[in-house]
Amino acid sequence: MSVEIYVSTDVEADGPIPGPHSMLSFASAAYTADKKLIGTFSANLELLEGAAPHPVQEAWWKTQPEAWAACRKDLQQPAAALVAYVEWIEALPGKPVFVAMPAGFDFTFMFWYMMRFTGRCPFSWSALDIKTLAFAMTGLPYRKCIKPRFPKHWFDDHPHTHVALDDAIEQGALFCNMLAELRASQSAAATSDADTDDSGQKPAD
Repeated sequence: MSVEIYVSTDVEADGPIPGPHSMLSFASAAYTADKKLIGTFSANLELLEGAAPHPVQEAWWKTQPEAWAACRKDLQQPAAALVAYVEWIEALPGKPVFVAMPAGFDFTFMFWYMMRFTGRCPFSWSALDIKTLAFAMTGLPYRKCIKPRFPKHWFDDHPHTHVALDDAIEQGALFCNMLAELRASQSAAATSDADTDDSGQKPAD
């Protein structure tokens, strides 16, 4: 059975939805479950023809001059960048799983761009949302599942800069740390269950 490769992906855009607005840049960091970073892909994109920035995002970008400069250099045509990206995903040594936070935003842009410019999506129709995983693991209300409320040991020393590649690497490490904790707790629970008999009691020595 092929292993899963967790493709942490970050999108920077000038609006809330693709089509009327453009994806400015995107990046993916491909991790194995044991947090080995096996490759990255990033691209800055030319704007979509006929699209325009949303006033809210346009105002926000004015507060982020360094990130804006980073995503506006070495621009590529969306078609060329997305074809290269899909081919990169399909060459990974395992089954790719799209991972993001929030996946609802990043996957919407990536799925739209992949289907528009390549006609296929190697992730199929689904994405793994880190926020939802945190909701299941912490017991916090869903809308309170934000990074400042996550356990500190889930984080490695990676920057969050609003530069797509930086953020993809950061959230990929976060996801792998969460996954390791989840699997450790599942393993411990399975061991505990194995140590009890059908009555729920531990068997006598």
